[in-house]
Amino acid sequence: MTSKPQINAENKEAIDLFIDALWIESGLSKNTLSAYRSDLTSYARFLGDTLLFAASQADIQRFLAFLLAQGTKSSSSARVLSTLRRFYRYGIRERKATADPCVQVRSPKQGRPLPITMSERQVSDLLSAPDTSIALGMRDRAMLETLYATGLRVTELVKLTRLEINLDVGVVRIVGKGNKERLVPLGEQAVDWVQQYLLEARAELLKWRQSDALFVTARGSAMTRQAFWYLIKKYAKQAGIEQVLSPHTLRHAFATHLINHGADLRSVQMLLGHADLSTTQIYTHVARERLQSLHAQHHPRG
Repeated sequence: MTSKPQINAENKEAIDLFIDALWIESGLSKNTLSAYRSDLTSYARFLGDTLLFAASQADIQRFLAFLLAQGTKSSSSARVLSTLRRFYRYGIRERKATADPCVQVRSPKQGRPLPITMSERQVSDLLSAPDTSIALGMRDRAMLETLYATGLRVTELVKLTRLEINLDVGVVRIVGKGNKERLVPLGEQAVDWVQQYLLEARAELLKWRQSDALFVTARGSAMTRQAFWYLIKKYAKQAGIEQVLSPHTLRHAFATHLINHGADLRSVQMLLGHADLSTTQIYTHVARERLQSLHAQHHPRG
């Protein structure tokens, strides 16, 4: 197996300093910072001995062409270019670079894909899949109910602590991207299932161990993103749902179903924790497609 080429020490230091600055200034999540680092590391490997702050517009265009030849999606290439733009803006601000080589580089053309969502019947089938007669199944039902009731990102869900959920009021306190805090209603059914989990299952899973995490594993540790992803797939198979699901699919379903039932876009934006309303607007397209499909299916002249 061919090992990946090393990046020189100066480029590695430049990337480390940029990531540290991002974390301090923006409070981005570990996953987002990891994505920035991965993009810049790939770019540095491509450049070889060329220093990052000495790269030209031609270097960036060649790198994007290389990604395209490797089969990278346009959306991923656009994300990489966004990373480079932020990196070079930082370089100019810190006087490490004299010019931004990204200025004249056009972002790869891409259509904005509609998020994959689920019908309300599919959600109901998925939520009913865990065997709630056992502690693990009770936990999984509580997690699924919470995810659909709140539209949380999976990282936000697995990081929930007992202090961040108030069952008396029926809300969860979320510290999301950029350290922005929001309160999200939990809903009666999710409150009931979380309450049952806390009373009947959590102590059994923890045994004698202590944990601040709301949702814990049989080993007493907090649930991980990867483990919950696996559970979603397992329960989708049990429920007879053929489409590929992920925790984010339930977040999409949360938003789409709210809009289908008359919620206004600004409220959905606040619940999802989107910084920009344009990010939330894609759910109106999903809802419109659903209405068109129902019209075509049921209207006598459809």
